[in-house]
Amino acid sequence: MHSRWIVLALAFSIATLTAQDKPKDKINDGPSNEKSQKTYEEALDDLHQRRTLEAFDAFRKADKQDDGHCLACQRKIIQYGMQFRDWKPTESAATEMVAEAQSPRDIALAHYEFGLVLFNEGSDRRKDEFFSRAHEEFTKALASVPKFPAAVFDDGRALAHLKQDDAAKVQFQHFVEMKPEDSPDRQRALLYISEPELARALMAPPFTVTTLDGRQISLDDLQGKVVLIDFWATWCGPCREALPHVREIAKKFDGQPLIVLSVSVDTDEAKWKEFVAKNEMVWPQYFDHGFTGPVAKSFGVEAIPHTFTVDADGILQDEHIGDAAIEGKLKKLVKRAQEKKQKATAAAN
Repeated sequence: MHSRWIVLALAFSIATLTAQDKPKDKINDGPSNEKSQKTYEEALDDLHQRRTLEAFDAFRKADKQDDGHCLACQRKIIQYGMQFRDWKPTESAATEMVAEAQSPRDIALAHYEFGLVLFNEGSDRRKDEFFSRAHEEFTKALASVPKFPAAVFDDGRALAHLKQDDAAKVQFQHFVEMKPEDSPDRQRALLYISEPELARALMAPPFTVTTLDGRQISLDDLQGKVVLIDFWATWCGPCREALPHVREIAKKFDGQPLIVLSVSVDTDEAKWKEFVAKNEMVWPQYFDHGFTGPVAKSFGVEAIPHTFTVDADGILQDEHIGDAAIEGKLKKLVKRAQEKKQKATAAAN
């Protein structure tokens, strides 16, 4: 379970920040020599065939053949190296990336990527030295491009892991000032300012969606409630088999501090709407436009049915691929949410 959380933490750290937060990088960043180019193409084909481990090795080979100058290879090594928790080649690729960077934007991006590697290595190894090094890399990124929201946000997280909460709050406040008021990432930064200890937890990625009935749901607005996020599709047999169970949970916990949000990865919206109506799926429903939709992508969902349980603080508590008995865990989390509300009410009075 711990290794899976590390992979998810990586997905969250990247996917929760929009593309415009990152400086643009070089366009022509592939390998330069013929032998390296051939190996690189083989690596891309391995990815297409879902041979990820083989692709990872091929990207490393292509970069070596290119004498460490293949920026595209280095990015792939970093991406899959973190996924496999193979830190030595991942750090090496990040170091090469920094050495190759020349323009201010490329320098900022290289240090930021290196910072992400170190942050996730720290999460995996549970050693503060990596968070310290991550902070140093984010600082270098910001020295090159000061208005770099992603680096500001992740530097705040690194500082929070180092228990430097006041410094972390300053970075989160800077991030808030960079983002529009309706940004889910801005809401998350505000949450970290009020409760910096949450920046040290594995939080569910922030998102805001508009459900089928026109209701806007923001994850961080649901603080105090347990959230069961159910990824599914109309074409998925196991999802249809799990539907009565999801319906029963939504019905059983109605009126309690729990919300069920079903996120469809269908690509045919009309068919989805018809299925939801026919099966009387009256709890919140959201259409995410396939596995590449923003919510599915931020959660790293590649197989369905897939559910995530988020507690009243927004912390990920459980994950299931396929239908699983989660009702007992939900009851405990709901009870905890009710107790938290009672304590807050008593403190206010």
